[in-house]
Amino acid sequence: MNVRGKKIYVGLSGGVDSAVSAALLKEAGTEVTGVFIKGWYPPEMPCTWAAERRDAMRVAARLNIPFRTLDASVEYRKGVINYLLAEYRAGRTPNPDVMCNRDVKFGAFYRYAKNAGAEAIATGHYRAGEKDQSYFLWAVPKDILNATIFPVGNMGKEKVRALARKFNLPVADKKDSQGVCFLGSVSVKEFLEREIGTDNPAVLYTLGQRAEGGYVVGKNVEKREIKVSRMRAQGAREVRFTDANWFCEPTGELEAQTRYRGERCAGRVENSRFISAAPLPEIPVPGQSIVFYRGEELVGGGIIGA
Repeated sequence: MNVRGKKIYVGLSGGVDSAVSAALLKEAGTEVTGVFIKGWYPPEMPCTWAAERRDAMRVAARLNIPFRTLDASVEYRKGVINYLLAEYRAGRTPNPDVMCNRDVKFGAFYRYAKNAGAEAIATGHYRAGEKDQSYFLWAVPKDILNATIFPVGNMGKEKVRALARKFNLPVADKKDSQGVCFLGSVSVKEFLEREIGTDNPAVLYTLGQRAEGGYVVGKNVEKREIKVSRMRAQGAREVRFTDANWFCEPTGELEAQTRYRGERCAGRVENSRFISAAPLPEIPVPGQSIVFYRGEELVGGGIIGA
């Protein structure tokens, strides 16, 4: 896309990746507006959103671009928090980052930007290389992904840091954020224990997770039981999935990935099933994502079923 003169809204998270994305677009002659997306945060639990927003504002001031705040707390609560809790209560292990991208960072943000007259949106996500985040983008609607620009998408982190220093951005040396934002310094486990309780191990443990001197190979929510083995469960050769979202036809040989930075396995898709050419290296976890690639092209994905 030729961006010169175009009106583009950039999601400014307060981090270095989105800051450099905004700087590059402005340098390319784009009419840039920075937007901080405010999610939902559990009452009485620590979160750094106010500090992140302040850093995003500092970046916008340094670049001399307009700054706005989008309150997406309703979408976040419904699409991420309620979904996460419902899935855990059902004994599955959801991927909140996928739903956050679909419903908030791209969904709510895209609608907000379009209503304001923007011609495209941009984010600091990586789509290749060591920090490739395409695994978390499979559920974003095709029309929104096609209208999104990834200025640092193919760069390495060191190059992004170097550009941040070149542009004299106030977050150039800021550490990368870890974990899910709405939890702040609180772990997912602590959040679940607070919301669901601690008396059902089948809710709190994930298949393949270490527990009681072995690995969880089975669980029963109704009986409040987990099954533990000293040996890791063997990966399947067939994975059923639901809620598929495709960017192109999933025909021919593809590669599937069942966890972030996990090994990709060759196979094919048939009727909402992935049939692997060899046993998967890891046990598929119901509720997690299975994401399909053709080379480096993101083909689509779905949610792993039981």
